[in-house]
Amino acid sequence: MRILIRGAGDLATGIAYRLHKSGFEVIMTETEIPLTVRRTVAFSRAVYEEKAQVEDAIAELINTPGGIDEVLKRGNMPVIVDPKLKYLKEYQADVIVDAILAKKNLGTTIHDAEFVIGVGPGFTAGEDCHVVVETQRGHMLGRVIHEGSAIPNTGIPGVIGGYSIERIIRAVADGLYEPVVQIGDRVEKDEIVAYSGGKPVFALMGGIVRGMLQSEVRVQTGMKCGDIDARCEVEYCYTISDKARAIGGGVLEAIMEYFNKHGRKM
Repeated sequence: MRILIRGAGDLATGIAYRLHKSGFEVIMTETEIPLTVRRTVAFSRAVYEEKAQVEDAIAELINTPGGIDEVLKRGNMPVIVDPKLKYLKEYQADVIVDAILAKKNLGTTIHDAEFVIGVGPGFTAGEDCHVVVETQRGHMLGRVIHEGSAIPNTGIPGVIGGYSIERIIRAVADGLYEPVVQIGDRVEKDEIVAYSGGKPVFALMGGIVRGMLQSEVRVQTGMKCGDIDARCEVEYCYTISDKARAIGGGVLEAIMEYFNKHGRKM
């Protein structure tokens, strides 16, 4: 069974990892310039590095759908730049998982594949997808929703290590983004961690840099560009998060439930 995942950011990567380890053929699509903050645990990195490894799984960049089978035969996952799904028919996917996490639907329809899953807010089960998987931290994280939508986006980052808004690094001016520190570095409150549009970006708290945009990406004021973790566990910078694994489990559950009900072999 072949599964297409729209998006290859850190949460989409958590989904891809669980499906890949469960024996499914997984293909991922991305934009030309990925804006993944937690890029050390994201297959989107393959777009500008050609290959990306997360834990013990590898994704490879391909230029056309013609390269899919070769990558799958190597036991890896193909990543292709195709944000608008112009190659949809060539993918021959049984399942589409929209894990772009844009907080809105960017074009996925319930008719794109036999089974379509919307991840997070912006989708309605039974309308633009078959089921929705909850992405908000808390009791419902990873829940499969058969009717209705996920919890609306609050605009407030989830609490990690006792911090919420403070842990996010945001651009302070439009222009090119230039990190001063790297993922895995320890920083202190009020330390300069990057420049955006030539202006300094200061850390709002101390901790370990868990996420940071790559250099020379064009950003806008207020855009999320990094993430600081007060727990100060370096391992967390290089392993899939609990949130991503939970969402991946929800997607896996939805797929197994659907195809078992319809008598399809995995």
